[in-house]
Amino acid sequence: MSLAKKILQSDALQIILCWIAAFYVRIVFFTGSWGDIRREIPEKYWQEGKPFILALWHGRLLLQTKCWHSPHKFHMLISSHRDGRIIARTIGHLGLDSIAGSSSKGGAQALRQMVKALKRGEYVGITPDGPRGPRMRASMGVINLAKISGCPIIPVGCSSSWRKVARSWDRFNVPLPFTKGVFTWGQPLIVDRKATADELEAARLGLESRLTVLTGEADQYCGVPTVEPAEALPEGQNS
Repeated sequence: MSLAKKILQSDALQIILCWIAAFYVRIVFFTGSWGDIRREIPEKYWQEGKPFILALWHGRLLLQTKCWHSPHKFHMLISSHRDGRIIARTIGHLGLDSIAGSSSKGGAQALRQMVKALKRGEYVGITPDGPRGPRMRASMGVINLAKISGCPIIPVGCSSSWRKVARSWDRFNVPLPFTKGVFTWGQPLIVDRKATADELEAARLGLESRLTVLTGEADQYCGVPTVEPAEALPEGQNS
């Protein structure tokens, strides 16, 4: 059995790995230089206690823990698969909660949990291309959440100048110590509760475009090559 499989199947090894991963992230954030572009966008919602849905690409998930500058409770939607549990445990060490689920497993229950959290005045985060891709192609899940909850989606791009980019489907970004990093915030996207199917699809494409532009802006700021989106799914398969 490979080491990766042993880790995924062992709770004890997972606990150790997640603690090490969280410690590494703290070192990266402590030694790095971090900035925010248009931070006034989420700041307004934080100050007024108005919940929103944070959206970022799956490949930048590790950076997400640094962009949250609010004492308000935050829940990140994480896959319920074994690798997702590793991510959930890691961000838990960093002070963020998680909701288990995805579009393929546990989706309905996760949606209910997120709607309840938003109604309590809390905040939720989603990677619209997770947990399986295609890379940088938004699914309809986050749009449906915005429609049902009435809360806006605020997209954010993020990057770092020193990083390792994995060969995984999402080209997962691992920032390195002493890096320069940035978060590029976008304008809120509001989905009408009475939106038609065509309007929902337009909102999905709009979010996808905004996230790609914001991520490219962050990469350009950090002086690194941007990751290109994967080929889009055929029409009707973005559920």
